[in-house]
Formats: sequence, C-alpha cells, structure tokens
Amino acid sequence: MSGKNHTHTHKNHHHHQVNEKNLLVATLMNLVITVVEFAGGMLSGSLALLSDALHNLSDTFATLIAYLATLIGKRGANQRKTFGYKRLEILAALINAVILIVMSFFLIKAAYERWNDPQPINSMIMMVVAMIGLLANLFAVIILRRDASKSLNVRAAYVHLIGDSLSSVVVIIGGILIQIFQIPWIDPLITVLISLYIIREAFVILKESSNILMQAAPDYLDLEKIKRKVEQVSQVQNIHHLHAWMLTDHEIHLEAH
Repeated sequence: MSGKNHTHTHKNHHHHQVNEKNLLVATLMNLVITVVEFAGGMLSGSLALLSDALHNLSDTFATLIAYLATLIGKRGANQRKTFGYKRLEILAALINAVILIVMSFFLIKAAYERWNDPQPINSMIMMVVAMIGLLANLFAVIILRRDASKSLNVRAAYVHLIGDSLSSVVVIIGGILIQIFQIPWIDPLITVLISLYIIREAFVILKESSNILMQAAPDYLDLEKIKRKVEQVSQVQNIHHLHAWMLTDHEIHLEAH
C-alpha cells in the first residue's frame, strides 16, 4: 500500500419500501384457505387437496415470517447492529425455502404410499374446494406482485403463493379427470408434480439467500476490473485486500486497502 491511505467504501442500492399490510392480508387469506382445504381434503379423500392444504399452511408461515421480518427490518441501525436489521429478511427467505423443500419431500412420500394403496375420492368436493383456493391465492399473488421485486424475503413468500396457485389449477384438472375417467392414481401423480415444482423454485431462493448470508460478492461484479480501474487513478499505486459482499439483496458493500 502506498503511503497510509485506507479506504472503505460501499455502494448502497436504493431499497424500496415493502407494503407489509399486503403481507398481513396474504397471511390471513392463506390461513383461511388452509382450514377450508384441510376440511375438503378429509371429506373428499383427496391427497392432492391435502397436499395443497399443507402447502397453504407453509404459505401461511412463509408470509407471516415475511411480514414479521419486514417489520423488524425497518428498525434503524444501533451501536450493536451497525448495519441495522435488514439481513433478517434474508434469513427469513432461507427458512421459508427450507420449509418448502421439507414439506415437498413429505408430500412425495405420502403420494408414494397412496399410489400403492389407492383410496376412493369425491372429485366434486375436490374441484370446488380447489377452485376456492385458487381464487384466494390468485388475489394474494396480485397484491404481492409489486413488492416481490423489492425484497428477497417477499419474493420467497410470493413464490410460495405462485406454487400454490399452480397446484390448485392442477388439483382442479385432476378432479375433472377423476370425475370423467375414474382414475385414482391421478391424485398422487398430481401431488408429486406439485412437489417437484416447489422444490425447484425453493432451491433457487435457498441458493441466493445462502450466498448473501455467506457474504458472497454478486455474480455480476468483476473485482479484477474494479482493481484495474482504481489503479488507473494517478494517486493510487496499488489496491489490495479487496472485498465485496452483499449485505442484503439490494445493498452491496466494498472494502479495500
């Protein structure tokens, strides 16, 4: 290092405020949907509908965690938490992703057992309840759509809701096929397809949130290029101990000697 200069800079991306009231509405709606679908699943004997209810239950926890994390994340920095509480939202996103993956593997196991031991299904109840769940989930998706691009935490909850909307569509289609063709194995097949889709989406969030918590530099940031650019400044002899990391999904910090 030339001389005694030490620089510590950070790039602070503007963090748009999330409307936490929308998260609260989505949480309450998912709680109602969960109760309705559990009751419908028990009455109809549909594993696909019960899997959708379990998924909705995980959605309820996901949006609740997202809501609480957003509220706490708004607290300012202090002497102990000098960066504030925004990273709590990233931790919430990681927890949500893990819940999704665990629930999905549980549903796949249940589907395998149902495949080997088919049960009679009331497809009419299955379709009506799934339609109610679909309409409610679509409304929740719409109100969270704008905030999903503002926070990884909200995006995790948003993915939960999209997955549940798609699963409701598939459950409705399955109910129609069971009603027409009387094919019981469609029910566990739907359950597996829904679960595989959820696992795929959850792993994306899990990877991104893990990278942030591990203080990884964003993929698009070229540290070598930054080093060359800084060293082109006439007063700079060299730059070393170069570190860059994501504090949140919107805030990047850089430190160097």
